[in-house]
Amino acid sequence: MNLPKIPLGKGVEWIENWLTTYFGPIFDIIHAVIGGMVSGIDAALNFLPAIVLTLLIAALAYWIGKWRMALFAVVGLLLIDNLGLWGPSMQSLALVLTASLLAVVIGVPLGVLCAQSRTFQNIATPILDFMQTMPAFVYLLPAVSFFSLGVVPGVIASIIFAIPPTIRLTNLGIRQVSPELVEAADAFGSTAGQKLFKLQLPIALPTIMAGINQTIMLSLSMVVISSMIGAQGVGAYVYRAVSQAKTGAGFEAGIAIVIIAILLDRLTQKLFKSKPQE
Repeated sequence: MNLPKIPLGKGVEWIENWLTTYFGPIFDIIHAVIGGMVSGIDAALNFLPAIVLTLLIAALAYWIGKWRMALFAVVGLLLIDNLGLWGPSMQSLALVLTASLLAVVIGVPLGVLCAQSRTFQNIATPILDFMQTMPAFVYLLPAVSFFSLGVVPGVIASIIFAIPPTIRLTNLGIRQVSPELVEAADAFGSTAGQKLFKLQLPIALPTIMAGINQTIMLSLSMVVISSMIGAQGVGAYVYRAVSQAKTGAGFEAGIAIVIIAILLDRLTQKLFKSKPQE
């Protein structure tokens, strides 16, 4: 006996249509805000000549890292410019920075809520598991339905895909704060806000930064996938090279993504560490 198929897909489509009908103006506002953020960051990155921005990034890398990191920044960014991928790379970087910033702004408070409330954590955990195990391509479908084609649905899909590490590791970092320290803060009459901002968050900062680092890397991994729904940038070059079987062009675009990934990874890892003495 064959059981009737559960109309799960139709239910999801009904919810999607209902949201589009009754919350369309809100989606339009979100589209305008995110689109403006991406355009603003892209304009800021392209305001200075490539060589000037390269030297500024190298100086930042030297300040928070070491001279090897600065040298890699100079060589890597000049290579991107030489390959003619500077503009697309800045477009991709603007998408990644926007998605990462919004993911952190949303994810850190949710992680704090998880740490403060066991009930909220029990509700959030299966949702985060679902978000991390669902194939990234699936997020493109509702994003396109709500926000049309372009960079905005790419940012939305990136946020959904990349936000779980920030939430999880913020929760973990706060929960790992020594109970003795928390009790001492209570004994001195600290309020909940003082205890959070002056004790728990500073101690949990390395763990939180590890989550932010993972979020940035996951956002960058969505660059190529987002190009499938109209997001411009170096990911579009990779997608075009794959569809046209142009190995050389795809390798060049891939190298640009790798350079950006290494720079973002190393800089965010060292951002809150003390500057090494050389």
